[in-house]
Amino acid sequence: HYGAATVTYEEQCRGWTAQIDRARSGAERIESYAFLETNLRFFSSIAVWDYTVAAEAEFTTLLRAKLRVGTKDLRIAAIALANDATLLSRNLRDFSRVPGLVVDDWTA
Repeated sequence: HYGAATVTYEEQCRGWTAQIDRARSGAERIESYAFLETNLRFFSSIAVWDYTVAAEAEFTTLLRAKLRVGTKDLRIAAIALANDATLLSRNLRDFSRVPGLVVDDWTA
């Protein structure tokens, strides 16, 4: 069983909508909307873990620890911690800085 964090979905949607906004031609817009739709269908087919009160509490704790990890990555880590889940990412450098987080490289 695998899933993704709502923060991951947010990041992906922001990226695709930014690409739509930058499109200079109808063909670029059509292609960008197709990628956005593919993204929507993918996230609709898997479990998506919510950003809950427990995740917010984990996030607050991580912020107080003053880790050198980006805010979005800390929110993703907080969701994994709140769900006692293993986080799959290529970004082992940052996520390995989060105490108690089990992280594995999904590309390996």
